[in-house]
Amino acid sequence: MKRVILAASLVALTAVPALARDQIRIVGSSTVYPFTTAVAEQFGKSSGMKTPVVESTGTGGGFKLFCAGVGVDHPDFSNASRAIKKGEFEDCAKNGVTDIVEIKVGFDGLALADSTKGSDMKLTKQQIFMALAKQVPDKDGNLVANPYTMWNEIDAALPAQKIEVYGPPPTSGTRDSFMELVMEKGAESFDSLKALKKSDAKAFEAVWKSMREDGAFVEAGENDNLIVQKLVGNPNAIGIFGFANVAENAEIRALAIDGVVPTIDTIASGDYKVSRPLFVYAKKQHVGVIPGMAEFVAEYTSEKAVGEDGYLTDKGLIALPGEEGAKIREAANAMTVLTADMVK
Repeated sequence: MKRVILAASLVALTAVPALARDQIRIVGSSTVYPFTTAVAEQFGKSSGMKTPVVESTGTGGGFKLFCAGVGVDHPDFSNASRAIKKGEFEDCAKNGVTDIVEIKVGFDGLALADSTKGSDMKLTKQQIFMALAKQVPDKDGNLVANPYTMWNEIDAALPAQKIEVYGPPPTSGTRDSFMELVMEKGAESFDSLKALKKSDAKAFEAVWKSMREDGAFVEAGENDNLIVQKLVGNPNAIGIFGFANVAENAEIRALAIDGVVPTIDTIASGDYKVSRPLFVYAKKQHVGVIPGMAEFVAEYTSEKAVGEDGYLTDKGLIALPGEEGAKIREAANAMTVLTADMVK
């Protein structure tokens, strides 16, 4: 059955060359979007080929489109602010997308940010968990519905300011990373929840994965610019972003988490712990049919783009270490495909 699907998909690509696309199509993460857009523009200027079309659909939404099939109606690349999940990889395979190339392009920090006119709070992962989780431990360690409406109710050192945080939806890779890097770590800082993790891992997971639904946390969609506008209009509000988005907006600033403010240096050094790798996924079955795919990969992985002094670092991308970057460049240009045992 898989062979039939693949054969039909390849016929769709090759049987009618006059109808084939002559422009690369890219979907996926809003965090990776500005980096890929910059590469697409450079590629259009230097290659003599059409500038690729880049859409910001969110990581999860991008994989749905990318994994839907092979052929000119389906995207060639998908940006992602997390690695592809096992279920997504399996969905790809079911739809005939069997040759996927994973390209790690660099690192990004997750940031909580407010308006430059805001209070510039200094937060811990535990405080963030207490502000945003649907259930939190009381003084006796029992889980209760989140009672906090003001930051100073969590800690008297924080401002008497309403808890109002704008963040991405569940389809976003930024949301996935935020939950794992901040909410899970914040939950583990409580002895009672650490014990729950040992005794009932599923119950613990339900606690840190459940965000409050009473208005303190607001799902604001995949458009980071809309969140920026909300912060500018309300200096008491906080937004959740990839660091690169904060670096590009002079009207907002990143807040310290556990005593460290995210910067290119603190993320690269590992001092800022709330960071994650960024990826681009290529559909190898489209290479040689959609013009320019191999050349686009070469541009994206080049030292001039993703190296320590590359043009993407000006946009906030944190470069991979030299040796790792060289290995990824070699594998990407060889179009080395992912195998099932490489996907978690």
